[in-house]
Amino acid sequence: MPRKILLTSFQTWLPHQESNSSDDLLELINLANVQQFKSNSCFFLRQLPVNVELATQQVIDALKIINPQGLICCGMADSRNKLSLESQASWEQDCLFTKVNLDKLVNCLNNTKISHDAGKFVCEALYYQVLKYIQTEKLYLPCIFVHVPVLLPNNLNSIAADFQTIIKFIQSIKAPN
Repeated sequence: MPRKILLTSFQTWLPHQESNSSDDLLELINLANVQQFKSNSCFFLRQLPVNVELATQQVIDALKIINPQGLICCGMADSRNKLSLESQASWEQDCLFTKVNLDKLVNCLNNTKISHDAGKFVCEALYYQVLKYIQTEKLYLPCIFVHVPVLLPNNLNSIAADFQTIIKFIQSIKAPN
């Protein structure tokens, strides 16, 4: 049975934005999940508010209810042209790193890179708060943050393929005995 994964995305935050690419990608993955896999292994928490406290609380509440074996948080990065796996998140003077082996993961991907700059906005703040929660609660929960570029006809298929590989990779991580 596939391991449960929670996937999150944000709302738009600027008036001119018609959509948030992270949410667009999750919508696409959700449709593929329903049509291809007919599985309930992926849980979606879409359209998080662009507010650190509210978004963090919604994710933590979902973690408590769903009890997933992995977490993939997503945000939009309209200045990037590839998916970006964020290695770390900072808050004030503290910095936390994902426990997921991003080097191993990125070697399986074609249109994705590792980033060491989660953006100093609500994305990084949410990532930090979730990593802190996992650490404080002593949970074994593989967690990554993926920044999604604007989805265009020429990049959509490769980004969607990489993202599905990311999901499978996170699902394959087993807790140590």
